[in-house]
Amino acid sequence: MVVLEVKKTLAGSDGPFDLSVNLEIRPGTLQTLYGKSGSGKTTILRILAGLATPDTGYIEVHGSVWLDSVRGINIPARKRRVGFVFQDYSLFPKMTVRENLLFAQNKKNSRKIDDLLDLIDLATLADRYPSMLSGGQQQRVALARAVLREPEILLLDEPLSALDQKMRAKLQDEILRLHKEFNLTTILVSHDKQEVFKLSDKVAFLEKGGIIREGSVLDVFLNRNTSNKFSFAGTILSIRKADCIYLAVIGSGNELFEAVLTEKDIRHLMPGDEVLVASKAFNPVVMKLENVRNS
Repeated sequence: MVVLEVKKTLAGSDGPFDLSVNLEIRPGTLQTLYGKSGSGKTTILRILAGLATPDTGYIEVHGSVWLDSVRGINIPARKRRVGFVFQDYSLFPKMTVRENLLFAQNKKNSRKIDDLLDLIDLATLADRYPSMLSGGQQQRVALARAVLREPEILLLDEPLSALDQKMRAKLQDEILRLHKEFNLTTILVSHDKQEVFKLSDKVAFLEKGGIIREGSVLDVFLNRNTSNKFSFAGTILSIRKADCIYLAVIGSGNELFEAVLTEKDIRHLMPGDEVLVASKAFNPVVMKLENVRNS
């Protein structure tokens, strides 16, 4: 279990505000911190990593106390088993891919590096320098390097924000695969709802330093009580059965919606399909979905 209770006064664009967060994260969970820029998300990661100190706080990671401002405990960053992946990759430019990965290991293990290079499909690029790699390849190296630290927490600070949508989708799969393969406890900062939906077990929605909603993606983002008529184009992200009906989660821009599917819909629709969604009259439950690809 990761227990985080911190308070810190931050300087915002509209003046100072108080970051005040209480979180409990179960081992093996992929927890996302979601919110606008300046809401305190990255500061939370930096506090966990020991790169920033809260005014008051308590951090416990899998039974080990990393920070306790009351007892004067503050484990330095170098002694915290944390893997941190930034937006800008932060690879050593004069080291090859393999050398970057070797540097991350406390106990050198070339076999483990070879296995991880195979897992992320970079074995043939092991002797190249970062400048010879694409942005997506560099970020895969950064992810692998963080995993090789055998972290108790993997921290991801909007690691895919600089990539195009196609590469983002591919690396989201890589993040999920590494998270599950190594049974990591992962904390992701993101402002992309579709990315959050795809990756997250739990979401904490931050606003001006506080958590305003917390829970599953569906609980945090979907408003099932609206009665407004609407129509929009979107992409089916998932389909699941709930009791005797089928529900589709649909992403459109940076928004998520949920629609009820008919038996006919189930036969013709699948995740990844682009659809047009429209409500009928004032009933938000009954919707018409048209497959854009087949129309």
